[in-house]
Amino acid sequence: MTWIGSGKVRAREVGATVEITIDGLTTQAKYYKPLVYEFMRKEWRGARPAWGDHEVEIVMEHVGDPPWMDLDNLAKALQDSMKGYLFHDDSQVARLVVERRPGDRERITIRVWPRQTSAAPPG
Repeated sequence: MTWIGSGKVRAREVGATVEITIDGLTTQAKYYKPLVYEFMRKEWRGARPAWGDHEVEIVMEHVGDPPWMDLDNLAKALQDSMKGYLFHDDSQVARLVVERRPGDRERITIRVWPRQTSAAPPG
């Protein structure tokens, strides 16, 4: 559960979940793709990419008025940056939740985990 990274991007594993935080916000979603990609490439030594369905939750916390940004563009940029590190392809994301909400500081938190399949219904 120790955080990896000391810059704008940090990550840790909590069980099967990988949590990534990005300090600060910008209105340009495309800014995040190379930022997170370089972190994953240079610093991430945790979980390797896995096959199967995954769930992804992205929360953008802002102070004051929310930044003028399309959350779908943010989600796409972040998923692209994690491709090859947490999952092989973003088509493996079976559940995606993206939320913007007020917070005590400006940051983005990403949580990724393998989707658990339930047993077949009886009968």
